[in-house]
Amino acid sequence: MPYSTNSELPAPVRHHLPQGAQTIYREAFNGAWHQYAESGRREEICHRVAWAAVKKRYRKDGEMWVPLTPSAPGRPGRVRRG
Repeated sequence: MPYSTNSELPAPVRHHLPQGAQTIYREAFNGAWHQYAESGRREEICHRVAWAAVKKRYRKDGEMWVPLTPSAPGRPGRVRRG
């Protein structure tokens, strides 16, 4: 089922991702929900799509998810450190 707000996301997502990453997750999940309407594995696929979207903009650094710094096209981003 699509999520209207970040507070509706599954507990593991809410507890591990910062707000910006939660929004990316929710928007990607909701978009995939409509795209994969005919799939028997719809929910599983949507969660995979959502995590992939988060990983394009955030990287896990220890126990925290941190945003990647912008990079040149074709080059991987770097972890932004405090």
